[in-house]
Amino acid sequence: MPDKVVSISSTPISRRTILAGASAFAATSILPGVLKAADKPAVVTSIRSLTNPFHADWKAGAEAFAKSVGAESIVLVTEGNSEKGMADIRAVIARTGGNMVLNVDPNDTPDARPIVEECAKAGVYVVIQANKPGDLRPWDFDPYFVSFIGFDGLWSGSATAEVLFEAMGGSGQFVALGGNVSNTPAVERRIGLENTIKKYPGIEMLDFQVANWKANEAFDATSGMLTRFGDKIKGIWAANDDMGIGALEALRAEGLAGQVPITGVDGVKAAVEAVRSGEFAGTISWDPYWHGGIGLSIGYAAKTGVIDPVKEPKLHREFYGAGILVTPENVEEFYKKNIESSPDIDWSNLWGRVAGPVREG
Repeated sequence: MPDKVVSISSTPISRRTILAGASAFAATSILPGVLKAADKPAVVTSIRSLTNPFHADWKAGAEAFAKSVGAESIVLVTEGNSEKGMADIRAVIARTGGNMVLNVDPNDTPDARPIVEECAKAGVYVVIQANKPGDLRPWDFDPYFVSFIGFDGLWSGSATAEVLFEAMGGSGQFVALGGNVSNTPAVERRIGLENTIKKYPGIEMLDFQVANWKANEAFDATSGMLTRFGDKIKGIWAANDDMGIGALEALRAEGLAGQVPITGVDGVKAAVEAVRSGEFAGTISWDPYWHGGIGLSIGYAAKTGVIDPVKEPKLHREFYGAGILVTPENVEEFYKKNIESSPDIDWSNLWGRVAGPVREG
């Protein structure tokens, strides 16, 4: 079949365009109408929101993979609503007759189990990313739960905290912004932060505010903390870049941008540019473009018989994807290779960025 992309946008959009204007997208569910029958399975992505630059880049990777195999791409957006996310997945399974693969970043950790159960019942190969309960294992749903790709939250929370505290000179007070309270990466990143605070006796956390991964909520929370604590705030730790950018805008409104270091996680373009300008002390890149495509590629390989999930080692069934710590020391090299240059990813290299097994417990 000819290359055809079905998504929330009317035409395929380049990664550069998405990165430049992610906030302009209006997220919806799947396009109305019944999908045409096809020999090739549709490739389906379920993510939280395209106003988040991380997921906008994820979508671009998904559509790049779809184009590489000539498959239809369908993008579902939960907008932070778990019930909507589950309903949309059921609907697309019905519309495709189960002839699909699914790559999903669940809205919250408990969402992963019903998603996997629904896929296994329908014979749909699924890859879960970021969020799942510890007792939900791919090999318990062979062969349909193909893989889980995690983000090492303890490492990222700790590494960005260390970068922040060093930027503060090893002492002083700071505030923090966290993601959804029932979201695995959010929980792990906070634990990583708190573990690192213990290593710096001169550091004190003034407040921790949940901003649900969103820049607008982070802006409001940071503005409120600036009012309460004023110049006591010597640093801002954010569990993702979007919240970090919201905090930066709050600082900018007070004329403090560049004076109070910020760290985030995700490595989106705006955050990397903020590291270049000295407004961020650091971020961690997970390469969401890769995650958006590789989850589909792994599921597609299982669906089309390229791999047999049952025969794959457990390290291929549950693993952490590789992350890169971006700081002023390496930001220029990172920017040239990952922001200025168009990505050239071999989607058939399924296990090339396996960083290690998922931590139990």
